[in-house]
Amino acid sequence: MLVVSYDISNGKLRGKFSKFLQRSGAIRLQYSVYEVVNVNRLLNNLIEKITADWSPKFGGGDSVLIFDVDKKSVRKFGNAIHRDTDVVYL
Repeated sequence: MLVVSYDISNGKLRGKFSKFLQRSGAIRLQYSVYEVVNVNRLLNNLIEKITADWSPKFGGGDSVLIFDVDKKSVRKFGNAIHRDTDVVYL
């Protein structure tokens, strides 16, 4: 599992980066924090795209942090506990 956090000053670039993460399967946890849970190939592709396509566009004050987290070590509280619960509609 990856946790991606960003601080991008340019609003247009920030919006495009957010949409890129969502299209890549990321789930928004907070305004600029996303969780990516998937197979290693997808996670590696995401990191490669950020490195190749997005990193050159970032300004000197921008930052993107990617945390590789063991899903078993994550503790969730509040609304976040419902994200891993299956919902059954009848």
